[in-house]
This record gives sequence, C-alpha cells and structure tokens, in this order.
Amino acid sequence: MFRSLYPALVITRREVRDQFRDWRIIFPIFGLTIFFPFLMNFTATRILNFVEQYGASIVGERLVPFLMMIVGFFPISVSLVIALESFVGEKERGSIEPLLNTPLKDWQLYVGKLLSSIAPPLVGSFLGMTVYITGLIINHVPLPEFRLVFLIIVLTIVQAIVMVSGAIVVSSQATSVRAANLLASFIIIPMALLIQGESVVMFWGNYGTLWWAVFGLSVLSILLVRVGLAHFQREELLGKEIDVLNIKWGWRVFRNGFIGQATSLKEWYRTIITGSLKRIRWSLLITVFLVVAGVLLGTLQVNKFKFPLDTSGLDQMDNQLKMLISLWSVGRIGPVLLIFWQNLRVMLLAIILGGFSFGIMGVLPLMASVGIVGYLMNLLNLSGLPVGVYLIGFILPHGIFEIPAAMLATAAVLQAGVILAAPDAEKTVGEVWISAFADWAKIMVGLVIPLLLLAAIIEAWITPRLAVWLFFS
Repeated sequence: MFRSLYPALVITRREVRDQFRDWRIIFPIFGLTIFFPFLMNFTATRILNFVEQYGASIVGERLVPFLMMIVGFFPISVSLVIALESFVGEKERGSIEPLLNTPLKDWQLYVGKLLSSIAPPLVGSFLGMTVYITGLIINHVPLPEFRLVFLIIVLTIVQAIVMVSGAIVVSSQATSVRAANLLASFIIIPMALLIQGESVVMFWGNYGTLWWAVFGLSVLSILLVRVGLAHFQREELLGKEIDVLNIKWGWRVFRNGFIGQATSLKEWYRTIITGSLKRIRWSLLITVFLVVAGVLLGTLQVNKFKFPLDTSGLDQMDNQLKMLISLWSVGRIGPVLLIFWQNLRVMLLAIILGGFSFGIMGVLPLMASVGIVGYLMNLLNLSGLPVGVYLIGFILPHGIFEIPAAMLATAAVLQAGVILAAPDAEKTVGEVWISAFADWAKIMVGLVIPLLLLAAIIEAWITPRLAVWLFFS
C-alpha cells in the first residue's frame, strides 16, 4: 500500500516545496494568518472587559473558543485559491503536460495534488491558533478547556479537508481559473453558513453537538475525495478547452434518463419506475433504518425537553377539531393543496440539502419529521394519554401514504449522491449530474407526488373526523 502511495507523496513534496518558495503565496497566508489572531485577541480582550462590567462573564467564556474557531477557519478560506488552481492553473500556464506524461496513475496524481493543497491551509490554521492562544496567555485571558480546544482543532482539520477536496474537484473539472474561482462560491458559502450554525451551538454551550458536525463533515470529505477520484481523467483534463452551455444537450440527457425507452405510461411504470426502485433498494433500506433511528431519538428527547400536558383542555380540543371539520369539509380543495404543498416543500428541501452534501443532509427533513412523531408519542405515554388512539387517529390514516412517499424521496436523494460518487468512464461529470437528477425526478413524479396528493386528501377530509370519533365518541 505504501509503495503505491509513494509516488503521490513525491508529487505532494514537489508541490509543497514549490508553494513555499513563492513569496506571493507565503506572504498572504502567513502575514494575514499572524495578523488576524492579534486582531482576535484584541477583540476578545476588549469584549471581555466590557461584558464583565455588567456581570455577563459567560458571554466572554463562550466568545474565546468561538474566536479561536474563526482564527482556524480564516487561513483555510484565504489559501483555498491554491487548491482551486492546482489543475486548471497549471493547465493555463502550460506546466501540466509534463506532469501528466509521467507514468503515475490517475489516482496517484490526484492524491498528490490533494495532499499538497491541504498542507498550506492546515499550517496556516495551526499557526494562527497558536498565535491566538499565546496572546490569550499573555493577556491573562482564561483558556478554554482542553477538550474544547481539541474539538476545535479536529473541526478545523475536517473543514479544511472538505473545502480543499471540493476545490480540487472544481479545479480538475473547470476549464479556466476564472471559472474555478466563480464555482468556489458553492464551497465557501455553504461552509460560511455551517460556521454560523456552529457558532450558535458554541454560544449555547452544547459542545457535544459539534462532534456530530465533525462526523458529518468527515463523511462528506470522504465522498468528495471519492467523487474527485471517480471523475478525474488526465485525457479529459487535457482535452477540455471551454464548456458551452448546451440546453438542448442537457434536456436530451435528462429526457433519456427520465423516460428511457418507454412509449406509454403503463410501460414507463412497468420498466422505468420498477428499474429505478431496484436501483434505490439499498438506499431505501438505509432510509428505513434512519426512520427507526429518528423515532427512537425523538422518544429520548422527552427526558430533556419534557413539559406537562393539561388534559383538562380536551373538551376545548374537541370543539376546535369540530370547527376544523366544518371548515375543511369534504370536497374543499384548498386544505388539500395547502397540506400537499407543505409536504412537497419538505421533499424539495431534502434535494436542495442533498445537492450540497451528496445526499447526506437530504435525510434531515425526514428524520426531523419522524423524530417529532416519536417525541409526541412518548410524551403522551408519560402523560397517561392513549398513544394507540393518537397513532391511529392522527398519524396512520394519511401516514400510510405520506411516510412511504417521504422515504422514497429521501432514498432517491441518497441514491443521487451514490451516483455522483460512482466512477463512470463513459459519462462526463455534467452527464452524471443530469442523470442523477433525472433518477430523482422519476421517483418524485411517478410515486412521491401521487402518494403525497392522496395523503393530503386523507389528512384534510378523513383524519380529523376519525380523530374526533376515536377521542370523543
């Protein structure tokens, strides 16, 4: 294993040596990296002195590790340009041909470039955090706990790997440095939003949640490396000159993936949809496991967020349900469309989240929904209310259609991530993306949307009546 990896390490050593010889690379990384921690130290000291005047020392305690996280993230964002120009930059300068003509395998060349692009951001991050901690010691500011410092270091490492591996994928597929820099916004913006979410968690003091962020980013980094290795081909890198937006070609690829060879709706369901269901069977099995896990996690949250239920308000609930039934009479289409759009919007949110994370974050809407169901069931059980009646009256009538629809949509999102990470020498990256979207659209149009519409009809016209009959008859 090490013998096959050694050529990649040779490329890494060559690239890192060349990078640290260029003062135009060294000065921005190390100059800004050293200056920024001093700025953060100044900010932390002034804010600590200010909040202590009003007895809000906890704000300062939470601010110090937050600023350390920002100090670690700053060099990564600054030095991301090294990864963005790793392939396409050398191609524009005309220095990539000798490297591609070496007897190295494609994966060895790719891994070498990847490791060499990760080194400068991590060196800058560690240097910045070291300067920041040293400044805290000099200014007699209490240091965060060691476990929190270790968590921030691990989080910085995985964030660097995710950003750099994504930038390497962009660099290997872009046709110009300008295009690569513009596409980098799809890396920087999601990571900036993630940093904001992590800062909220950090200010709340729920540091254990950040380990889940580390886990998710680790999985995402593995997928990004896998995607890069799957779609990197030196012949394609040399042959690409410029990408032209070809809408007709894209529509033709999508149409072929969506309709296939079917000539009728019946044949489409019998061959195309059946084939899609077979392809997502493993993703569907994972989704079933996640649904069960989401329900169990929801039931466990009652111990943390328990509140008493006032059963004396059931009569008022009866009146409210009867009023709802009078408003949502059978045949009124408004409530049906409202419920249908709400459920469809959640499914669209899943594909948006999955598109930024190769399907990983696409499971969150489904897990959140079933988690709420598990929480309510356990809460009712602890309050002495009939869980079975709640389940049959409020969940099952429409849930037998809505839950499978949500599971199919989530499995399609996961499968799209699998398709993107799978190597296919016969297709370009654009074709793989369009084909993955076509597979998701087939499941949505053929199965999910009809099931959601049927579930919305039942939820608007049948579920309230059944709930009233079970609870108050």
